[in-house]
Amino acid sequence: VKVKIPFGNKYLDAIFSVPEKKPTYAVILTHGAGGDMNFPHLVSLAAYLASHGVLCLRFTCKGLNIAYRSKAFKTVVEYLKLSDDYKLSGVFLAGRSMGSRAAASVVRQLSQDDDGDGFIQGLVCLSYPLHRPKLQSKLRDEDLLQIRCPVLFVSGSADEMCEKQLLEGVVSKMRAPKKIHWIDKANHGMAVKGRTTDDVMEEVNAQVFSWLRENIQLEHK
Repeated sequence: VKVKIPFGNKYLDAIFSVPEKKPTYAVILTHGAGGDMNFPHLVSLAAYLASHGVLCLRFTCKGLNIAYRSKAFKTVVEYLKLSDDYKLSGVFLAGRSMGSRAAASVVRQLSQDDDGDGFIQGLVCLSYPLHRPKLQSKLRDEDLLQIRCPVLFVSGSADEMCEKQLLEGVVSKMRAPKKIHWIDKANHGMAVKGRTTDDVMEEVNAQVFSWLRENIQLEHK
């Protein structure tokens, strides 16, 4: 289902992937610095989640300014929260690369505003860009260290923007419940020599879904 979400004097293009049964949880998903919501990895994940009963709303927001991207993401969260079509118990924010930085920033902001309604259930970071290539001294970890809700990282062990030891170091300092799933030998674009994109995406999608399920169950125990 295609929708246009008002954002300032513009609109954000978005697509709902809707499960057959009425969903109680949703994932909001956005893309990296290049591309848009039709980036194959996002389409694949959205379809997988919807087929497993999770509503997925993916949106396009061009622009390389992280504050602008975060603002757009926040607008989408509000839009879904107030939607009459879907009465949701909670939502997970997810993004790929720069999109996951925007998602992390929004999770931090919204949990600081702490309206305490627990609408934001967790954060999924696909290929989180912890540093620029070859610039390991400057880490983009400030949002991560302040987040309290559960966080899943899915990263390639050969990601040139997220060195394995550095991410493990940051994660060990995080106060939130967290998990890292390393895709063996994958680069920042999740490409692995000798494996098809579909094969890699199957691994990514299954990891994301099983983590979501664990965290939704924890909620209801």
